[in-house]
Amino acid sequence: MKAVKVIFYNQKGGVGKTTTTVNLGSTLADLGKKVLLVDFDAQCNLTGAVSGDLRKANIYQVIVGQVAAASAVQSTIFPNLYLIPGSLDVAGLSLELVNENNREFFLKTVLEPLDADFDFILLDCPPSLGLETMNALAWADYVLIPLQCEYLAMEGLNLMMRTISGVKKTLNPDLRILGILFTMYSKRALLSRQVVEDISEFFSDLVFKTIIPRTVRLSEAPSHGLPINYYDRSNIGAKAFNELAKEVLSRVE
Repeated sequence: MKAVKVIFYNQKGGVGKTTTTVNLGSTLADLGKKVLLVDFDAQCNLTGAVSGDLRKANIYQVIVGQVAAASAVQSTIFPNLYLIPGSLDVAGLSLELVNENNREFFLKTVLEPLDADFDFILLDCPPSLGLETMNALAWADYVLIPLQCEYLAMEGLNLMMRTISGVKKTLNPDLRILGILFTMYSKRALLSRQVVEDISEFFSDLVFKTIIPRTVRLSEAPSHGLPINYYDRSNIGAKAFNELAKEVLSRVE
């Protein structure tokens, strides 16, 4: 059976993309799934959030052919959860690949040998629409869109929908949207509630029922190198990610 390949994509930074990748991955692993996290963002925040080792082989070295993908996979301290670390060098990939043939398919080519080894491969995209993100979109089965509950969310979402539609037509006809996930939600904020209502009305079939709340413990967890289900399992954020994992399983199975 082939892995379910999911990318976490938003062209805006600071929307909870890495937080979602780490905590959904860790929760799926907690539920017995074998999960590989791929840190494809030059900031390498995902790697730190699971106490990964940046001194070992990384995704940049895999892409440019210095090491095989299997050699870059490292175990984490968490059961069923594995990692290919990020690298600062990812930031320059667009320039390195721009003149290469099939430049949108480098990621697909190098990660394909891992398909049979995992139940899920989750990849954290950079917050931009460069060649790195196009590679991710060309490789993935599903896109999960984390969306912060803020004023400009709808405008950014429409742009992402056009991008995904374009990729389906040209690079990856099998690409599907797994869902839109509201993050950093504050039930006390009128704006948060309004954003959820408006986007749910327009994209009702795509919106996850689960909403990720804004919590201090969820923000603290990465600085300790722990996903929220290990940092504070009783936190409402951990409970939300448990519900999200169940929703994801129901959508892909």
